[in-house]
Amino acid sequence: VMQCSASLDVLFLLDGSYSIGKGSFERSKHFAGKLCDALDIHPDRVRVGMIQFSSTPHLEFPLDLYLSKQEVKERIRRIVFRGGSTETGRALKYILRKGFPGGRNSSVPEVMIIISDGKSQDSTAMPAMQVKERHVVVFAVGIKFPRWEELHTLASEPTEQHVLFAGDTNDAANGLYSTLTGSVCSASAPGCKVESHPCERRTLETVKELAGNYVCWKGSKQPNAVRASLCPFYRWKRVLIKHPSRCFRTVCSVTGHDVPSPHHRASSRPQQRCPACLCCCHAYDEMLSPFSALKLSLECSVDLLFLMDSSAGVTLEGFLRYKAFLKRFLQAVMGQDSPMNVGVAQYNNTVMIPIEVGQYKDAFSLMKSIDALNFSGGGTLTGRALQYIAQHGFRSTPVFADVQDELPRVVVLLTDSKSQDPVAEAAKYARDQDLSLIAVGSSFMRAELTEVTGNPKKTIAYLDPQDLFNRIPELQRRICSVDNPEGCQAQSLDLAFAVDASAGVGLESFLWLKGFVRSSCSHFSINRDVTQIALVIYGSKAHTMFALDTHTSNSAVLQAIDRAPFLGDSASAGRALLHIYGDVMTVQKGARPGVNKVVVVLTNGGSMEDAAAPAQQLRDNGILVFVVVIGDAQRDTLLKVAGSPNYLIHISSYEDLQYYKDLIIERICEEAKSPVNLCKPNPCMNQGVCILGSGSYRCECHGWEGPHCESRVLRGDSPRSPVLPFHSHVQQSSSGLQNFSIASRHTRQH
Repeated sequence: VMQCSASLDVLFLLDGSYSIGKGSFERSKHFAGKLCDALDIHPDRVRVGMIQFSSTPHLEFPLDLYLSKQEVKERIRRIVFRGGSTETGRALKYILRKGFPGGRNSSVPEVMIIISDGKSQDSTAMPAMQVKERHVVVFAVGIKFPRWEELHTLASEPTEQHVLFAGDTNDAANGLYSTLTGSVCSASAPGCKVESHPCERRTLETVKELAGNYVCWKGSKQPNAVRASLCPFYRWKRVLIKHPSRCFRTVCSVTGHDVPSPHHRASSRPQQRCPACLCCCHAYDEMLSPFSALKLSLECSVDLLFLMDSSAGVTLEGFLRYKAFLKRFLQAVMGQDSPMNVGVAQYNNTVMIPIEVGQYKDAFSLMKSIDALNFSGGGTLTGRALQYIAQHGFRSTPVFADVQDELPRVVVLLTDSKSQDPVAEAAKYARDQDLSLIAVGSSFMRAELTEVTGNPKKTIAYLDPQDLFNRIPELQRRICSVDNPEGCQAQSLDLAFAVDASAGVGLESFLWLKGFVRSSCSHFSINRDVTQIALVIYGSKAHTMFALDTHTSNSAVLQAIDRAPFLGDSASAGRALLHIYGDVMTVQKGARPGVNKVVVVLTNGGSMEDAAAPAQQLRDNGILVFVVVIGDAQRDTLLKVAGSPNYLIHISSYEDLQYYKDLIIERICEEAKSPVNLCKPNPCMNQGVCILGSGSYRCECHGWEGPHCESRVLRGDSPRSPVLPFHSHVQQSSSGLQNFSIASRHTRQH
């Protein structure tokens, strides 16, 4: 293996944010270790240090601590994933301020290797430029499905020699060596040269797709008649974007004949193994528009592994039923050019993987292999099976392997017998490895299946054998919805979060709740016409962090959530709900008549005794109350607050909140489609009376005037009529579309 032996300080910046995830973080560590193979680590030659960055940079080890390759690689293996937001710019500013920790003070060349998905949440252009102005050579290495444009901004010039892909570690390690050879390292090995050829760079993008135009409600800070217009309705889909690029590879000669690396799959020349030569592949700055380069829709492109129960508990009949179900499912969803990579494992006391993920590319061979599966019998150790699959189930994309692409990895558990070992810890371990777990089983297994998935939405419980086959479309939807946030799309919604910030919750748990609100808000399209969001935190008193009409973009809402403080006093959920009723869900604070309204209470369940009556008052005025409680709490009291078991969600721990996000958003969005009553809650201010008309409303005012009784009638003035005729609520937009208050079919009387 070719190595760089010059005096050199190399600092790794390892992305440890949530967008990377634990599984890809482990692959990043493995990749960093492989890059070290291209460096001659020695006190007098190459020294290596590492910083992990997410919300803040964290020094893992300085350059002067480990002075042998074995020590460096062992220390990299022990690094623990931290999680947080992706603040690449902050990490670069840290380097600008502190320099290379333990380095030789620029007396030797300095190289920085950034391993990231390129999805920073802060600005990187200026600090990256300042780092490069200090003569630091910057390599940007893409992991997972990276944002290539940002990586090119981070990298040194020429970018085609400084942007690498972690998907093929041998190529990238040689690419690093090849670039350094041209500057600080000794000349390349005799008989080796760099050749270029066309190649591709791939990434996943969530793309908006226009589905049509539907009626939505126009909100405004100015009191005015209720108006409606047509708004675009979007759906979201994940697509695989392929960017044409140019790759450079080192090709070495043996006895006068060019020998490309075994990884050089694009070459048509005979391939011979040359242990002294590796390949390098660099990204080239020739990206086309993402949409012009679009080649493959990724609505359902996953690495998919079916884990079938083959124990005595499921019986031979049940095992054969699952085989038939599996074949019918694959026949329904696999096309000739299906992007799915499918594998099958079966378990009892042990686990076997007779069909590796991606082993068969054609449906016929796959079906033939499924037919050959045999019933095993024995015990039912589902927990052990999940643990094994998390470590060994995806041989094409495991932690320690060179991979070309990383698709979402999905495990579908098929079982009809209770596990004889614990499943919760093993399932959580699997989910932490970036595996999406879906469980299919008989209805009496629902509790255990949900324990496996960590999310009731990913549990499919069937009533009888025929019902199992009826669930094929549902299973397809569950698989294809992996990492596909949709929110409520174009359904108008006024949404308020009430977050318990009391001492009973505690600071650490409050941060979990804030993170959950932040993550949930990112699923909605926030603007005046679609979703408006308010945040209230409460202890003994309630505080509005921002009102419904304060922020009109997702980024502004997310920044405001981060600023919400922990209160740390006693809790009163009742006061919080009264505050929301009187000071949040009102027209003067941005609430829109004719739009569904939902309050989500996040609490540990303490001090809810005073909340039942205010919650009922909200419901009586057309405002739905969801209660999300974490930990042990009195169910009877919580049911009175929620009003129905459908609106009460009990979660065992704060760490499990993330697994219930999709379920909560789905239920909220179902309510956003319900019919509404224009007079609930009352849009009229100052004790005005709301009177429904035919598809509209008017406010009857006493001592006040204006469409919503917002202006006091001054003494001595001749009061104008407080009653607005219905026709005054019908306005003509500049586009010629007649704006109206609300269609009569949407109005419900209470």
